[in-house]
Amino acid sequence: MRGALGTGTPAGADHLRGFLRHLRAAGLPVPPGKQRDFLRALTAVPPRDVRHLYWITRATLTTSVTDVDTFDPVFAHWFAGAGPPDLSEPAEPGAEDRGGGGEVAPPDQDAQEGAGRTASWAAVDHQATFTLTTLAEQRTLARLRRDLPAAVPTVRSRRRTPARRGDRLDVRRVYRDAWRTGGEFVRPRWRRRPQRQRPVLVLIDVSGSMKQHSRDHLRFAHIVVAACHRAEVFTFGTRLTHVTPQLRRRDVDAALSALTSVVRDADGGTRIGPSLHQFLGNARHVRMARGALVLVLSDGLERGDCGPLTRAVRRLSLLAHRLVWWSPLACDPAYRPVTRGMAGVVPHIHHLAGVRDLHTAWQQVKEEGQWT
Repeated sequence: MRGALGTGTPAGADHLRGFLRHLRAAGLPVPPGKQRDFLRALTAVPPRDVRHLYWITRATLTTSVTDVDTFDPVFAHWFAGAGPPDLSEPAEPGAEDRGGGGEVAPPDQDAQEGAGRTASWAAVDHQATFTLTTLAEQRTLARLRRDLPAAVPTVRSRRRTPARRGDRLDVRRVYRDAWRTGGEFVRPRWRRRPQRQRPVLVLIDVSGSMKQHSRDHLRFAHIVVAACHRAEVFTFGTRLTHVTPQLRRRDVDAALSALTSVVRDADGGTRIGPSLHQFLGNARHVRMARGALVLVLSDGLERGDCGPLTRAVRRLSLLAHRLVWWSPLACDPAYRPVTRGMAGVVPHIHHLAGVRDLHTAWQQVKEEGQWT
């Protein structure tokens, strides 16, 4: 295996170059940075067998679960026993191997989808682009704006306001009315402590593994800022970014356009634990989470040590009124939080649900009983 794949031999180097060319021809973007990471990984950790090579290659060259449909057949052509295909005709994404190789199946449950193997710590610095909101999405956003305020949990206000019925006499209003009736007290006036919305804190994962969902999650956050009295929104990939000021714009497309110059780590690596620790290390940010409804929109695919992530989520859960975690992976009925990151945070969250787009977000909002 080492001799056939070593970059130091001409045959091995030509084989790797052909494999990378075929990935690009099949429609999988493989920029120079990913190619460099791939070759460095092969040099640092020489693969023991095809299965080991599969996970090294997939972890360095793919960024989302949808890339796997294109990646697997190309990998099987080049490394699972079949000869190199004809590069003149791009391979169809998801096509089966016609050379007798077959797809390389994940070896065990720990390496299944959502195991964190595709997560990366690589930082990027570029402007993300967002397409315009369609008419169907605008209708879903309108439903979200209508139903969201009723779903947010409430707390009794400390200030009392005039009310028809209450638990305390409004002496000032009674005295003012008595001037109009010659000093007679005709009817009592009351004050009470009304219910008001709890603060809402939204933390959105914009890393590469969430690329397909970040657009809708940010549109949902725009509705949260518009419909809730006290709302704050942060994004995190490889760093934490406060985006509430940009989301206060009235038009959703204008708000997302303003985010392109602020959120510079979109579609890059994932550092959930360090990002949450950065949030909790700021006293002003901690005040935003205290007694709030905290929504974390992330797949939970953490790379490396998951201890900081578990500790940060535990503290965030103690600060918040409710900690709700929305993951696109949880939309699958067979999903189980068995990865190291999610297995560590599940005991500290109040509700785990599947949200991958605006429609599933609206469905979760309709089930507001889980938040109260």
